[in-house]
Amino acid sequence: MNRVILIVLDSVGIGEMHDAKLYGDEGSDTLGNIAESIGGLRLPNMEKLGLGNINDIHGIKKIDNPIGNYGKCAELSKGKDTVTGHWEISGVVLEKPLKTFPNGFPAEIIEKFQDSIGRKIIGNKVASGTEIIKELGEEHVKTGYPIVYTSADSVFQIAAHEDVIPLENLYDMCRIARKMLTGENTVGRIIARPFVGEKGIYTRTPNRRDFTLDPFNKTILEYVKEDNLNVMAVGKIEDIFNGKGVTEAVHIKNNSEGVDKTIEYMKADKEGLIFTNLVDFDMLYGHRNDVEGYAKALVEFDKKLPEIINAMKNEDILIITADHGCDPTTPSTDHSREYIPLLVYGKSIKSGVNLGIRSCFCDIGKTVLDILQIKNNLYGESFKDKLI
Repeated sequence: MNRVILIVLDSVGIGEMHDAKLYGDEGSDTLGNIAESIGGLRLPNMEKLGLGNINDIHGIKKIDNPIGNYGKCAELSKGKDTVTGHWEISGVVLEKPLKTFPNGFPAEIIEKFQDSIGRKIIGNKVASGTEIIKELGEEHVKTGYPIVYTSADSVFQIAAHEDVIPLENLYDMCRIARKMLTGENTVGRIIARPFVGEKGIYTRTPNRRDFTLDPFNKTILEYVKEDNLNVMAVGKIEDIFNGKGVTEAVHIKNNSEGVDKTIEYMKADKEGLIFTNLVDFDMLYGHRNDVEGYAKALVEFDKKLPEIINAMKNEDILIITADHGCDPTTPSTDHSREYIPLLVYGKSIKSGVNLGIRSCFCDIGKTVLDILQIKNNLYGESFKDKLI
């Protein structure tokens, strides 16, 4: 076994964790609640891998002989955001959550940022990305002032019309904010949120960019690269890890393109790790409480899953998981503190194994390195022995 395909279905949680109440997420269950809301969810290809054997999900059958192996993982880190989830999958546990700004950013931060970019900003509050451009888009177009906002996550987001602030200028503003927001004001991500449109009808574009931090400890990406293997990043993986350990990267415009690029890397026949993030579930549907859209996106991924499986070689291992929840059926539009699903498939490994409830996301990264026979000192417990 010399290659692992690790696919993160961004925000596809599978039920509230034991400490969900500490995060205001009691009752959250992204997959389960979506299925209940639409009268049953059908995902026959993930069902074959054992998805229905993890939890009772309306419409998803529990089967006796799944071709994959199944379980779920608890998050050990403090937090419930994208960076925290991906870093923990890759071996980094955060003992303290990344800082959030529930009342907007302090005046000293905003003033310093304005001085650095040479113009004022508008916004500076917690807001939905789609709602804030509806609210402030016209003012932004008239004044040229970028829109700054945050959320319940550790983010500093800058929205700008592509015809008002060109993309490279917007990205430069993000780089300035990234250098500023360190130390006691460290945030996980600076996010560029470009949009287009006119007369109050604005639409975000696929030209989003995330500017993150170097992971606080060594990750599976660095271990794989140092072993002279390839680390092929699809989607925002390169951004999440600030490029550390990545040997090749491609950014994508949607989930479908993400699957296609993953398959392209698979057909390139390079050994190592293909690490893919499919963000539409979270960005387009979870944060917008779009239950129907989220369900449709899940069905679309499920339909493309056979293409991934058919492209696998006998030595390949496929792992499908998530990084947190974002239950679109709850009043909140933020991430939710949930278990993440764990589905593992390979043509040369066992099938039908219940991997149980893993104590941390790190078990995934530990297993990836174990599969690739790379010595490491990452936190976590490998479950490779259950698969061989």
